[in-house]
Amino acid sequence: MVDVLAAPSLYDFTGGEAPSLEQLEDRYAAQAVGHSADGSQWWLNWVVIQRDGMQPIGFVQATVENDGSKLVADIAWVISPTWQRHGFASEAAQGMLEWLRSNGVDHFTAHIHPANHASMHVAHNQQLHVTSSKKDGENRWE
Repeated sequence: MVDVLAAPSLYDFTGGEAPSLEQLEDRYAAQAVGHSADGSQWWLNWVVIQRDGMQPIGFVQATVENDGSKLVADIAWVISPTWQRHGFASEAAQGMLEWLRSNGVDHFTAHIHPANHASMHVAHNQQLHVTSSKKDGENRWE
Protein backbone atom coordinates (compact mmCIF):
# COMPACT_ATOMS: atom_id res chain seq x y z
CA MET A 1 0.00 0.00 0.00
CA VAL A 2 2.98 2.35 0.34
CA ASP A 3 3.14 2.68 -3.46
CA VAL A 4 -0.64 3.12 -3.71
CA LEU A 5 -0.57 5.99 -1.21
CA ALA A 6 2.63 7.62 -2.54
CA ALA A 7 1.09 10.11 -5.00
CA PRO A 8 1.21 13.67 -3.59
CA SER A 9 -2.09 14.50 -5.35
CA LEU A 10 -3.91 12.18 -2.92
CA TYR A 11 -3.31 14.78 -0.21
CA ASP A 12 -4.45 17.87 -2.15
CA PHE A 13 -7.73 18.07 -0.24
CA THR A 14 -6.95 16.29 3.02
CA GLY A 15 -3.49 17.66 3.72
CA GLY A 16 -0.60 15.64 5.01
CA GLU A 17 1.76 13.57 2.97
CA ALA A 18 2.32 10.01 1.86
CA PRO A 19 3.06 7.67 4.77
CA SER A 20 6.36 5.85 5.09
CA LEU A 21 6.34 2.08 5.43
CA GLU A 22 6.84 2.43 9.20
CA GLN A 23 3.98 4.95 9.50
CA LEU A 24 1.69 2.70 7.47
CA GLU A 25 2.58 -0.33 9.61
CA ASP A 26 1.77 1.68 12.76
CA ARG A 27 -1.52 2.90 11.27
CA TYR A 28 -2.57 -0.60 10.25
CA ALA A 29 -1.62 -2.04 13.64
CA ALA A 30 -3.89 0.51 15.35
CA GLN A 31 -6.72 -0.06 12.86
CA ALA A 32 -6.44 -3.84 13.12
CA VAL A 33 -7.69 -3.61 16.70
CA GLY A 34 -11.04 -2.87 15.07
CA HIS A 35 -12.46 -0.56 17.73
CA SER A 36 -11.70 2.36 20.00
CA ALA A 37 -10.35 1.72 23.50
CA ASP A 38 -13.78 2.34 25.05
CA GLY A 39 -15.56 0.25 22.40
CA SER A 40 -17.74 3.15 21.26
CA GLN A 41 -16.40 3.08 17.69
CA TRP A 42 -15.77 0.31 15.19
CA TRP A 43 -12.87 0.89 12.79
CA LEU A 44 -13.44 -0.96 9.54
CA ASN A 45 -11.03 -0.89 6.60
CA TRP A 46 -10.92 -2.72 3.29
CA VAL A 47 -8.14 -2.71 0.71
CA VAL A 48 -9.51 -2.26 -2.81
CA ILE A 49 -8.02 -4.78 -5.24
CA GLN A 50 -8.00 -4.44 -9.03
CA ARG A 51 -9.47 -7.79 -10.06
CA ASP A 52 -7.54 -8.37 -13.30
CA GLY A 53 -4.12 -7.77 -11.81
CA MET A 54 -4.97 -8.63 -8.20
CA GLN A 55 -3.06 -5.57 -7.08
CA PRO A 56 -4.09 -3.07 -4.41
CA ILE A 57 -5.36 0.23 -5.81
CA GLY A 58 -6.76 1.94 -2.71
CA PHE A 59 -8.97 1.49 0.31
CA VAL A 60 -12.37 2.25 1.77
CA GLN A 61 -13.07 2.73 5.45
CA ALA A 62 -15.85 3.31 7.92
CA THR A 63 -15.91 4.54 11.49
CA VAL A 64 -19.15 3.31 13.05
CA GLU A 65 -20.75 4.76 16.19
CA ASN A 66 -24.10 4.50 17.93
CA ASP A 67 -25.60 8.00 18.12
CA GLY A 68 -28.15 6.87 20.71
CA SER A 69 -30.86 5.79 18.30
CA LYS A 70 -29.04 4.26 15.34
CA LEU A 71 -25.68 3.11 14.06
CA VAL A 72 -23.95 5.76 11.94
CA ALA A 73 -20.93 5.15 9.70
CA ASP A 74 -18.64 7.95 8.63
CA ILE A 75 -17.19 6.63 5.38
CA ALA A 76 -14.21 7.48 3.19
CA TRP A 77 -12.39 6.19 0.13
CA VAL A 78 -8.96 6.62 -1.43
CA ILE A 79 -7.99 5.30 -4.86
CA SER A 80 -4.53 5.68 -6.42
CA PRO A 81 -4.54 8.39 -9.13
CA THR A 82 -3.46 5.73 -11.65
CA TRP A 83 -6.82 3.99 -11.12
CA GLN A 84 -9.12 6.98 -10.64
CA ARG A 85 -11.99 7.76 -13.04
CA HIS A 86 -12.79 4.08 -13.66
CA GLY A 87 -15.56 3.69 -11.07
CA PHE A 88 -13.47 1.76 -8.55
CA ALA A 89 -14.20 4.14 -5.64
CA SER A 90 -17.95 4.01 -6.30
CA GLU A 91 -17.93 0.23 -6.65
CA ALA A 92 -15.87 -0.27 -3.49
CA ALA A 93 -17.98 2.21 -1.51
CA GLN A 94 -21.15 0.47 -2.66
CA GLY A 95 -19.80 -2.90 -1.52
CA MET A 96 -18.82 -1.42 1.83
CA LEU A 97 -22.26 0.13 2.34
CA GLU A 98 -23.95 -3.17 1.47
CA TRP A 99 -21.81 -4.94 4.07
CA LEU A 100 -22.51 -2.24 6.66
CA ARG A 101 -26.27 -2.42 6.02
CA SER A 102 -26.18 -6.20 6.44
CA ASN A 103 -24.59 -5.58 9.84
CA GLY A 104 -27.16 -3.11 11.16
CA VAL A 105 -25.73 0.23 10.04
CA ASP A 106 -28.48 2.34 8.49
CA HIS A 107 -27.10 5.88 8.33
CA PHE A 108 -24.02 7.12 6.47
CA THR A 109 -22.00 10.31 6.43
CA ALA A 110 -18.93 11.48 4.53
CA HIS A 111 -16.90 14.67 4.86
CA ILE A 112 -15.69 16.04 1.52
CA HIS A 113 -13.69 19.13 0.60
CA PRO A 114 -15.89 21.46 -1.49
CA ALA A 115 -13.41 21.36 -4.39
CA ASN A 116 -13.08 17.56 -4.46
CA HIS A 117 -15.50 16.91 -7.31
CA ALA A 118 -14.43 13.29 -7.76
CA SER A 119 -15.32 12.41 -4.15
CA MET A 120 -18.58 14.33 -4.45
CA HIS A 121 -19.43 12.14 -7.44
CA VAL A 122 -18.68 8.99 -5.41
CA ALA A 123 -20.86 10.25 -2.54
CA HIS A 124 -23.69 11.07 -4.95
CA ASN A 125 -23.41 7.53 -6.38
CA GLN A 126 -24.06 6.25 -2.83
CA GLN A 127 -27.24 8.38 -2.63
CA LEU A 128 -25.60 10.79 -0.18
CA HIS A 129 -26.47 14.49 -0.38
CA VAL A 130 -24.51 17.50 0.78
CA THR A 131 -25.77 19.20 3.94
CA SER A 132 -25.14 22.69 5.30
CA SER A 133 -22.90 21.27 8.04
CA LYS A 134 -19.13 21.74 7.77
CA LYS A 135 -16.24 20.21 9.69
CA ASP A 136 -12.61 21.27 9.23
CA GLY A 137 -13.49 22.97 5.94
CA GLU A 138 -15.24 19.90 4.55
CA ASN A 139 -18.94 19.57 3.74
CA ARG A 140 -20.91 16.85 5.50
CA TRP A 141 -22.79 14.49 3.19
CA GLU A 142 -25.61 12.21 4.40
